[in-house]
Amino acid sequence: MSRYDLVVIGGGSAGLTAARTAGRLGARTVLVERDRLGGDCLWTGCVPSKALLHVAADVQAARRAAAYGLPPVSGPVDLAAAMGEVKRAIGAIEPHDSAEALAPYGVDVAYGVASFTGPRTLAVGGREFSFRYALIATGSSPSLAPIPGLADARPLTSDTVWEMAELPRRLVVLGGGPIGSELGQAFARLGSRVTLVEATDRLVPREEPRASQVLRGRLEAEGVTVLTGYRAERVEAGAVHGPGGPLPYDALLAVTGRHANTEGLGLEAAGVELTETGHVRTDGRLRTPNHRIYAAGDVTGCSAFTHLGGTQGAAAAADALLGVRRPIDYRAVPWVTYTDPEIARVGLTADEARERYGDAARVHTLENDRVDRAVADGRTEGFTTLVLGPRGRIVGATVVSPRAGETIAHLASAVRRGWTPSGYARTVHPYPTYADAPWHTALADVHARLDRGSGLIGALLKLRRRVIR
Repeated sequence: MSRYDLVVIGGGSAGLTAARTAGRLGARTVLVERDRLGGDCLWTGCVPSKALLHVAADVQAARRAAAYGLPPVSGPVDLAAAMGEVKRAIGAIEPHDSAEALAPYGVDVAYGVASFTGPRTLAVGGREFSFRYALIATGSSPSLAPIPGLADARPLTSDTVWEMAELPRRLVVLGGGPIGSELGQAFARLGSRVTLVEATDRLVPREEPRASQVLRGRLEAEGVTVLTGYRAERVEAGAVHGPGGPLPYDALLAVTGRHANTEGLGLEAAGVELTETGHVRTDGRLRTPNHRIYAAGDVTGCSAFTHLGGTQGAAAAADALLGVRRPIDYRAVPWVTYTDPEIARVGLTADEARERYGDAARVHTLENDRVDRAVADGRTEGFTTLVLGPRGRIVGATVVSPRAGETIAHLASAVRRGWTPSGYARTVHPYPTYADAPWHTALADVHARLDRGSGLIGALLKLRRRVIR
């Protein structure tokens, strides 16, 4: 039986980061992976989707170039060529997540399906391992909504869409969250006639309502048919059936949810429990009921982002091996919908802040037509919102603009550190950039408070005049 200080199950963001952290600490570590290192982010998520979005943005720019006297561009793209760019991006990043890249940290890699055989043992194929600690980082997989006929239609998912060889003439996308919106816009720009279907009353329903409106307007301007509040009744004969008649398709993409990958892990033998939603139950330190076993990433249900999964993996490894607790401030975790324009948020929305803080919540919004870089780029359809809580501290922010994902990073620091708008405004921002927007939004709050205190400020000036002559 092989003995290790830490056994990591799953080679995605959480597992890779945990294994590297443990290796740096000098712990004897093995990472167990059933398929290929890199996880969803590398193979079917972040990397391929952003590469495809890049291709789609280039195509969109070419289509607009006729406005500047260049020959007009029309027609669908060669999807095989577009997917070639996706494969190029994956191939460039893959070596960083490989077993060879883990070797300098002293991390072993074992390929196979892991199953716990006891509270401190597990089997991988014909091998058995004992461990001081283990980390479950097996991620999640797409799940289909319970729509009659959907499973039988064998729709594409965010895992399998990358296998398409030809661009579909008509694409129906079930699910108007971040993934559905991103892929729907990308394929529309590539030349498909896209219908984007969302069951709730707006796209990206976790975001500010204004953000949903801006995104919908942009998608519709690019030819996407957006149907919100649409409850699909059944799928049959190459069409989605629901209110208003059938939606025929040549390809159907379902992005209606995900489920944790826990099947076959033998959790009961290890004393590990699942929540009502099927995720691994953890405490504030990411420990399962068996405190020798931790969990991190999508499998916990409190992380759906690569950056958060990696943070959890590092925190769990440090907690287990050193007893060093590294609390994660979930209030300040940013996320981005990589549509065009991007939608980035951290902390509370305006409605969430009002519900939590009542009259103590304040909201400042700046339109992009007040941001010089947005005006120069002709991209004024977005906005920036700062949400303030008690004592005027920044508790949330939303940015809708190109490169909003970069802009939100500084605002995440503001939320985590509890900055006030005046504290944020004291940091000088480069001009002209989209980062001007939150800076000017913060200044607006500072100026508003100055206006409210104008009487006191005027009295102080008069006193200064009398003292200094």
